[in-house]
Amino acid sequence: MDLRDALRTTGAVRDFRPDPVPDDVLSRVLETARFAPSGGNRQAWWVVVVKDPAVRRALRDLYLPGWYEYLAQRAAGLTPWAPVTDEAAEAAAVARAPAVAAESAAGPGGFAEHFDRVPLLLALLVDLRAVAAVDKGFDRYTLVAGASVYPFAWNVLLAARAEGLGGTITTMNVRREPEVKALLDAPDHFALAAVLALGWPEKQFSRLTRQPVSAFTTIDRVTGAAFA
Repeated sequence: MDLRDALRTTGAVRDFRPDPVPDDVLSRVLETARFAPSGGNRQAWWVVVVKDPAVRRALRDLYLPGWYEYLAQRAAGLTPWAPVTDEAAEAAAVARAPAVAAESAAGPGGFAEHFDRVPLLLALLVDLRAVAAVDKGFDRYTLVAGASVYPFAWNVLLAARAEGLGGTITTMNVRREPEVKALLDAPDHFALAAVLALGWPEKQFSRLTRQPVSAFTTIDRVTGAAFA
């Protein structure tokens, strides 16, 4: 597949066929993804391939509370956990999460409720001793260290696409990071970056919808003219 086509059509896939993903396919995916860039080429990522059904169910159970809080905030018209937000409105919305959970329990469930059935789950951790967080100590939310791990996550999705797989980067388990780290026997200096969900897609994207370049690119200043 042409690189430009891959970049324009690799979307988040959450609906999978039940077929397992063979280890040799995953091996090729990781073999390609490992060439992702990272600060100082320190490659601070660590991948746990989650196969044990009990661990998978535990990840699902740790995923769901955050998911229902997310849905409650969305229902209130909020961007969930936005670093800059109306904190009182967020707290009020999160308080409705148990009601959202009860409503969801009455239905068949979706991706979150069946998270343990995803054909391939990869827990992606990062060694905090090996990332340069140049915004460390700032009085705002820090995010720069992610530049040394999320390119690898995206490489996994692109390499998976080349194998005919689909997937998505999920971060909901980070809401329960201590429990997840204990579940995975991760040392204290590791942080959970994401859980990648992969499998053979029921339907592969052929076209994605995104805002035009002029909507997010300006010249010289944020307030400058749109770049067209």
